[in-house]
Amino acid sequence: MPKIVDAEARRQEVVQAVFRIIASDGLERASLREVAGEAGLAVGSVRHYFASSDELLVFSFGAVIDRIAGRLETALSEVELEVAGSPGHQAAVLNLLGQFLPLDEELAVDACVWMAFRHAARIKPVLAPEAERSHRTVAAVVGRLILLLNPGQADARQVLVTEAERLLATLDGLCMHALLQPEWMTAEVCSDVLASHLKSLSGPAAS
Repeated sequence: MPKIVDAEARRQEVVQAVFRIIASDGLERASLREVAGEAGLAVGSVRHYFASSDELLVFSFGAVIDRIAGRLETALSEVELEVAGSPGHQAAVLNLLGQFLPLDEELAVDACVWMAFRHAARIKPVLAPEAERSHRTVAAVVGRLILLLNPGQADARQVLVTEAERLLATLDGLCMHALLQPEWMTAEVCSDVLASHLKSLSGPAAS
């Protein structure tokens, strides 16, 4: 009796192969043939699920966005459960922000893949819709966090937007620096920078 293949499980195997290739050799190497070899599959098997390299890349970009977004939503829920200004609240905020950074092996792969796709979207229009979704998803989480940290300024929209953009810029810079110079920007240093940035924000969690 022929073995029944779980289509979704096979797609995820292929996506994991894409992630490994991007993390080790860059997005440019993530062709159908290279991905098939990394996944231990025939090219025809990969084509059964993804008709082209572009389709595979778009699907993979969406997958890493969903993974990051899921972690962010879980971490944000933990922030909302803590009492503002308490040690537990600050720890939960730092945990949330740490989901953006390569603080362990899993986060490092996702951060590397996410950054690679975001940069590629600048010159690959097929990736642009997912890049826009990525930005909106992350900006929404950061915006909600800024509101939690500044409950008394809910009506000061420009202040909140400025703080959200400042935090996003800090996270992007830390992530890029940690990926490019991991021997200097270690997980410990990243966490220290985040803690310092939190202290610069107004609101109960920064005190």
